[in-house]
Amino acid sequence: MGGLHVVRSQLHGPSIIACSLSLIGWKVILGLAFFLVMAWYYISREERYIHLSVQVCMSLWLIGLCVPCSYTRDHPMFLHLNDYFWVKNRSPYELPYGTKGSEDILLRVLAITSYSVPESIQSMKCRRCAVVGNGHRLRNSSMGEAINKYDVVIRLNNAPVHGYEADVGSKTTMRLFYPESAHFDPRRENNPDTLLVLVPFKPMDFQWLEMILNDKKRIRKGFWKQPPLIWDANPEQVRILNPYFMEITAAKLLNLSMKQPRKIKQKPTTGLLAITLALHFCDLVHIAGFGYPNSANKKQTIHYYEQITLKSMAASEHNVSHEALAIKRMLELGVVKNLTYF
Repeated sequence: MGGLHVVRSQLHGPSIIACSLSLIGWKVILGLAFFLVMAWYYISREERYIHLSVQVCMSLWLIGLCVPCSYTRDHPMFLHLNDYFWVKNRSPYELPYGTKGSEDILLRVLAITSYSVPESIQSMKCRRCAVVGNGHRLRNSSMGEAINKYDVVIRLNNAPVHGYEADVGSKTTMRLFYPESAHFDPRRENNPDTLLVLVPFKPMDFQWLEMILNDKKRIRKGFWKQPPLIWDANPEQVRILNPYFMEITAAKLLNLSMKQPRKIKQKPTTGLLAITLALHFCDLVHIAGFGYPNSANKKQTIHYYEQITLKSMAASEHNVSHEALAIKRMLELGVVKNLTYF
């Protein structure tokens, strides 16, 4: 029996090797195909922001090849002190699309915050990300366990986790916010290592962060809603989002002008911005909790955690219908996948 086993092993050995080589060969071919597609994308990316190569990428990922599905990683996620310390960063736009005119206050804020991405995330060969919106669709969804399995979970504004874990999960890698949307108790709704990412819309946002972190006298004017006057956050976990991502979201996805008349102000929501950020940083992007109720259903709440309706968005600077079309287009192209209905 022992001899028979050896013979079988010898007979099967070449076929196993041939099979392995064949599999490797197919992976090499698919890998080459991917790089050809990516080359085509980079040539035409000025005309096509949402690129179909992501579909190829997702197919390769499903068979075990993890390849970068993001748009481009040429731009850093967070602002760096060195870019403003010796020479002012020459940004062509003012906030929220650039830092022109805000360099001095930004310099002081960057001196007390950080810019790095945790090595545990940065070193990942395949970053699977979930962008969790605040939509009513998450209520009673039982998506919490699935959301927690992603490598990176991005949350928005003051959306709570405590008490909603079954539907929205408990893991938070990054939370995008601005002063008016900051949660009064960030330690309660985030993990100890969560990156708290400030999305600056106006110079006062930098001033608020400096006042809070340096415990200076609070200024109450300049905000459309009272932000927290006490915000117990670890400065080492605070980051400043690169306005480049706001610019790309506005210009490429929503076709908004970077220099709008003062009477006409439209800006992307934090949610659409988070999707754009994820597509630049992650290899696989899934979304959950996005989409607003039908305009005819005026009594339907728009968030999973509070009783406000679509009517509250009427006075905002966001065009939710326009954004819904942008997300729908991304879903149709396969750039992102929806975990909840849209």
